[in-house]
Amino acid sequence: MVPKKPAKQDAMKASFALLWGEEERPSRGPKPSLTAAGIAQAAIEIADAEGLDAVSLAKVAKEFGVTAMALYRYVPGKMELLDLMVDLAIGPPPSIAGIPGGWRPQLTEWARQCLAMYRRHPWIPTATGMRRQIMGPHQLGWLDAALAALAGTGLSASRQHDTFLLLVGHVRNTAQQYADHDDAASADWAQLTGEVLERHAERFPAVAAAVAAGAFAPQDRDPLDYGLERILDGVAALGPS
Repeated sequence: MVPKKPAKQDAMKASFALLWGEEERPSRGPKPSLTAAGIAQAAIEIADAEGLDAVSLAKVAKEFGVTAMALYRYVPGKMELLDLMVDLAIGPPPSIAGIPGGWRPQLTEWARQCLAMYRRHPWIPTATGMRRQIMGPHQLGWLDAALAALAGTGLSASRQHDTFLLLVGHVRNTAQQYADHDDAASADWAQLTGEVLERHAERFPAVAAAVAAGAFAPQDRDPLDYGLERILDGVAALGPS
């Protein structure tokens, strides 16, 4: 008896087929009225407007006036749809190879465009962080662009990959800061924290001193900049390896 393939493996293969346009197309039956990409685009619009939790096959199907079952002809399930959504929303990678000055300005532009993409689709960090993501051509294109720039650092291949993970982690963290930020809540936090520290400054002298020196005051700067510059400074200091 041939062992049955695990469901997770089947789902991964289905995602790869969808992402790379290698799914089997029926030779008989009515002509398809929908496409997997069109279904994913409708799901992206729901996620952009209402968040990732709002996306369901039933809700997407309603956009087309069909039942959820009708979508299974194009997308096998929710996870496969999510993989397709991510790659479609990410879009083509930035063109950074021609930026003068070498790897540092190229990676700076890559990080800025990556942050802009995450801000357009704030659900993507959650969608790609919940499990090992099946990578489509767009995601691989972004990775390829970053690694091509990192090749100019002279670092070993493993350190280039480590640097990429550090860089994209900082971008994702910055995107989450933007997504979580609320001016009113921040003002309330500052007021309440200030009042607490006035009463308990002797228990938290370092925090009290930092607040008094303006460490937590609103800053007129991009939160991406400081961490990005320090990461790139570290790469420059490390040098070829």
